[in-house]
Amino acid sequence: MQGRLSAWLVKHGIIHRSLGFDYQGIETLQIKPEDWHSIAVILYVYGYNYLRCQCAYDVAPGGLLASVYHLTRIEYGVDQPEEVCIKVFTSRRHPRIPSVFWVWKGVDFQERESYDMLGISYDNHPRLKRILMPESWIGWPLRKDYIAPNFYEIQDAH
Repeated sequence: MQGRLSAWLVKHGIIHRSLGFDYQGIETLQIKPEDWHSIAVILYVYGYNYLRCQCAYDVAPGGLLASVYHLTRIEYGVDQPEEVCIKVFTSRRHPRIPSVFWVWKGVDFQERESYDMLGISYDNHPRLKRILMPESWIGWPLRKDYIAPNFYEIQDAH
């Protein structure tokens, strides 16, 4: 089933894939990484000027990584927001997605956290560096194939 935004994108020749609706009835779309920045700008101009949140997750051990954006458009009043969920999948070997910092400034720390925990590199992010883990940390703690260091061995070495 195609939602309002998906129909509008099809009408304007914008390539995407509809993933249906979530349990709250929010339309979910998949966008290719190479198309994400230009589509983000289009969505902003179309009225999705509020980034509710951004997060990322590991789809499966050894599989793809996903960056997820929840956007809101308020056209008919604050009591009738139109929401959409955008998923951008990337390979775990070279995980790169264009940053949308220059579209929605509020994504700053959220993309940094996704980088810190999963290793997704957000191209053109102005301050992409670790935000939760020390700069010296090796690896990406929220990846399903991550092997945590043995802290007892680290403490014994000191």
